[in-house]
Amino acid sequence: MDQAKVGKFIAALRRERGLTQEALGQKLGVTNKTVSRWENGNYMPDIELLVPLGEALGVSVNELLAGERLSDERFRRQADENLVAAVRESSFSVKERTEFFKKKWLRDNVWLIALSIAAGVAVSVKLSFDELWVLISPFWLIVFCWLRNRMMAYVEGRVYGDPKPPTDG
Repeated sequence: MDQAKVGKFIAALRRERGLTQEALGQKLGVTNKTVSRWENGNYMPDIELLVPLGEALGVSVNELLAGERLSDERFRRQADENLVAAVRESSFSVKERTEFFKKKWLRDNVWLIALSIAAGVAVSVKLSFDELWVLISPFWLIVFCWLRNRMMAYVEGRVYGDPKPPTDG
């Protein structure tokens, strides 16, 4: 995706429609400065604004992202190219989002981890060394598996989107 090309295309379409940057901005709920930044190729419109921007300028989102009007054949080809480019340039990859939400879960649940460690220490203080290994090993394995399962359920729900809860009826 060529930001400069897209910006020039937005400017040309806006002028064709007889709109000022301010008028286009008002239609979309943004400032004229934001429209100017798009047109100069400094920024791309937010994804939520692509459909309303295309409607305001009389073009499809695909044409908007291509930075030109497209014939039917070129339209289909460009749709694939735009999709691949959008995914490649997305803010975060799945791996990056997964790592982010793992760290967030750990920060948010530090109390749970600390409580588990405190319980393990309390049990170890009460028991002799021989009894300790019999009880602590399965305890820590269960706690670790439980915490890991909770973390991964949280991460997957945030990265891939929570599935819809079942409905009665």
